[in-house]
Amino acid sequence: MRILLVTQLFQPEPAHLKGLEFAKELIRLGHDVEVLTGFPNYPGGKIYPGYKVRLKQREDIEGVAVTRVAMYPSHDKSGFKRALSYGSLALATRLWGVSRRQRPDVIYMYQGAATLAWIAMHCKKKFGIPYVLDVQDLWPDSVTLSGMLKVPYGEWLLNYWCKRTYDAASRIIVLSEGYKRLLIERSVPEAKIEVIYNWSDERNRKSPTRSELPVDEFGLAGRFNVMFAGNMGKFQSLKYVLDAAEQLETSCPKVRFVLVGDGVDRAELESVVKSKNLGNILFIPRQPAERMQDIFAFASATLIHLRDDRLTRVGIPQKTQAYMAAGRPIIAAVRGDTAALVKRSQAGLTCESENSTSIAKAVKTLLNMSEDERESLSKKGINFYEKELSLKIGVKKIESILQKIVAENLCTSS
Repeated sequence: MRILLVTQLFQPEPAHLKGLEFAKELIRLGHDVEVLTGFPNYPGGKIYPGYKVRLKQREDIEGVAVTRVAMYPSHDKSGFKRALSYGSLALATRLWGVSRRQRPDVIYMYQGAATLAWIAMHCKKKFGIPYVLDVQDLWPDSVTLSGMLKVPYGEWLLNYWCKRTYDAASRIIVLSEGYKRLLIERSVPEAKIEVIYNWSDERNRKSPTRSELPVDEFGLAGRFNVMFAGNMGKFQSLKYVLDAAEQLETSCPKVRFVLVGDGVDRAELESVVKSKNLGNILFIPRQPAERMQDIFAFASATLIHLRDDRLTRVGIPQKTQAYMAAGRPIIAAVRGDTAALVKRSQAGLTCESENSTSIAKAVKTLLNMSEDERESLSKKGINFYEKELSLKIGVKKIESILQKIVAENLCTSS
């Protein structure tokens, strides 16, 4: 098959699973893959060194053909700028994205922003090319809950647009059972929806033993490190984690909270820590994926925290799979599908979201476990990941779906 992967983010941008490794695995399985995306600017909203926005640019990344088109880069708190970023990329992919000489057999539409589906809908209508819609971010829910949608009738317009993208898609892939339930409630046929869990970034994956710890670059050794890794934004609502750390500072001096990453709330969080003079919280800047594996080696526990709303209850943040693959016990301070997955895997503990006392209690529970008990949680997480969540397992499921809809399209067009 000739597959066109359309995506808002792509390497060298971080934490993008259905990007480079996904494309390489499809190529390994014998398919021809091209990527259509914008210029790298996530998470800071600034174009990466070595790149400059042009109308169109082609490059090869580790054997994967990548076409980048012009867009306005932005990832700040401005709803207008964020809309301009999403809209400009949607327009550019629509205008310059598909070569008439090399039309794909199928389009894999990786949906962050729903606007990006414009190119897939156009190609289906004009050329009869089917597309699979991979829903990673439920619109308009994620926009309205973020507080960025302030345009009159904006929610109605986005609902109308999303319905069109669902109707035109040959199949829809979602990351959780909760997403599937919501789409069914929105009149999407159940037979069209497939649940395929995300995997983690498996490059440089390793789970070193305590006797094989790497260089301790950030002074992590010797403490019970509760590690949060990823975006620090409104949906993560990490102020409750700071409150939990404050509760434990005196009673559990061995515990330290390690926050790794960046985001729109990081500066405010650091300011709170400084004003309260909290000595049991360490911030580490966003790290390349290959370095995160060494940092995870010093985690005694890993932490998921999301604010409690209808969207976070059905989503599963990618750090869930990353923590399992890294082989570290999980504390999941979240309701819904994420908590259910952690319970099913037996990889850790669950507690209440936006409840600092509940978070502190879960940390104490893990702290008081024996090393063997925590190691058992780690091993269960790794085993669950390898059997049900890994890259190869997920891609094989996706390949099967793509092959079916290409075959269906050939039958209906002949």
